[in-house]
Amino acid sequence: MSDAKTLRVDLADRSYDITVGKGLLDLANKHMNLSRRVAIVTDSGVPKKYAEVIASLCDESKIITFPEGEESKNIGTYTYICEQLLTFGLQRKDAIVAVGGGVVGDMAGFAAATYMRGVDFYNVPTTLLSQVDSSIGGKTAIDFGGVKNILGAFYQPRAVLIDTDVLSTLDKRQISSGLAEVVKMSLTSDKELFEALESGLWKTDIADMIIRALKIKKAVVEADEREGGLRKILNFGHTFGHGIEALGGLYHGECVALGMIPMCAEELRPRVKNLLKSMGLPTEFSGDHDSAFSFMKHDKKGDGAKTDAVFVDAPGSYRLEKIELSKLCEYIKKMSEV
Repeated sequence: MSDAKTLRVDLADRSYDITVGKGLLDLANKHMNLSRRVAIVTDSGVPKKYAEVIASLCDESKIITFPEGEESKNIGTYTYICEQLLTFGLQRKDAIVAVGGGVVGDMAGFAAATYMRGVDFYNVPTTLLSQVDSSIGGKTAIDFGGVKNILGAFYQPRAVLIDTDVLSTLDKRQISSGLAEVVKMSLTSDKELFEALESGLWKTDIADMIIRALKIKKAVVEADEREGGLRKILNFGHTFGHGIEALGGLYHGECVALGMIPMCAEELRPRVKNLLKSMGLPTEFSGDHDSAFSFMKHDKKGDGAKTDAVFVDAPGSYRLEKIELSKLCEYIKKMSEV
């Protein structure tokens, strides 16, 4: 517990702590109010013991499990979770805890935001991707009608608990997927972090890397909770990345990696590719660009004809431009051929 560090996300009455350290699952009741009825939402890909540890610390608990994978992030799973909450008798004074990756966080968070018009929500992210990115900031959503994250709500957690010990159960590809989001944040906001990643920080001190990435997102969320301006920089690599992801076959972080490359200045691109390759991430998109582009028209960062695109000319800086989708697609295709 001595190595645990806490960051405070300052959002007035929606403020909360993010605690990062080793062995924190066993101390969850020190960081969350579990002295009540608690529904723990997880999926079949998360080791059962994680949810069971949280359950053992609650006054009364129910573990709700759904099949792992992005394909479960739908209205059917949402309905199933709500049915289980009703059966359990969850009341407004009770709580929901997400134990899992980004899909679990989204599903549990959206259920918490809408069940009885809102119950307390805690997030215990168990993948590197969710630890450095989706677990904080309050974005919750489900996929609908073939469109990613089209139904959702901004709903902040009461606390986030990041136990770095759980990363030991992840395979290398899942770790790589999470690293892509750290690279993303360093490129737009922290030159020193980008250089530290190039020097191998992600191999030597993963806890420090997580905290540095969280500080970036924390600052952005505090400045722009509902994505009216600055928070759009967190979508760097995501416009094209989400188009690639919709085609299937790749992890979210792998798609973000591919989405970032054409949005970097030509002179920066070799450095970015070298770093991504060293992390085990793809750097060449071999799929059909036009198919990926067809999904980009649903991008929530735009207004149909145009979208907010994030460009990086040098590490630690960014340009946010509103650009016609057709022109952005042409640009990405051209950059992909360089």
